[in-house]
Amino acid sequence: MLKATITADIFRDTVDALSALVTECRLHFSETEVWARAVDTANVAMIILSLKKEAFSQYEATTGEIGLDIAKLKNTYSMMGKASDIRLEHPDGANKIEVTFEGYHYSITLLDSNTIKKDPNAPGIQLPGQVTISGSELNNVIKSAAIVSDKIWFAIDPDNKEFVLYAEGDSDNIKRSFSAGEVIACNWQQAKSLFSIDYLKDMGKVMSHAEKVTIDLGADHPIKFSFEIAGGNGQVEYLLAPRIEAD
Repeated sequence: MLKATITADIFRDTVDALSALVTECRLHFSETEVWARAVDTANVAMIILSLKKEAFSQYEATTGEIGLDIAKLKNTYSMMGKASDIRLEHPDGANKIEVTFEGYHYSITLLDSNTIKKDPNAPGIQLPGQVTISGSELNNVIKSAAIVSDKIWFAIDPDNKEFVLYAEGDSDNIKRSFSAGEVIACNWQQAKSLFSIDYLKDMGKVMSHAEKVTIDLGADHPIKFSFEIAGGNGQVEYLLAPRIEAD
């Protein structure tokens, strides 16, 4: 059972974070939080998302799980005002979730959880490099890199105290170096990996709203982006596998 009220802004941020990678997921809820963990169809990227009960203006739940069609939830956006409060309700055993706001009432059929890809295990990899920058700055670099290439390097250069992102196309290239004074924080551990921009473009749109994004990075290892939503009462982590270039 789930009965909750949430602002339209937090609802959008949550659904957008999920839809950047997946079209469906299992949504878990308990007395204290709502959470989801899912991978894309190609098993290249993962999202781990959680919302504390404090992210809601009203929250009542028992432990449960439902299968969400995220595209259907996004279809409710067009009629939501920015200040709308969204009422969500899922009675025990029901195959629908009720979404109510400003006189509108959507009754959205749930997916069978058994048909949705199983929740992935949380990765236990330890990545040596860590840097924190603003989400808007990160998204700007990703958008700029997409003009010249379909892949982008992320690197921490401890000798020059720089966090570097660069992309190389057939004839053009772009490089953005963040000095120690331009990053929010960095541990200046050597790291460098290559990633697909196709995935990063969708992630970047979501991360652009975050005041700060913490990036964990290794050498030819996955990258992890962590940031807060819902005024600090929610957390999102994106993990993306590297692209390994053939010699």
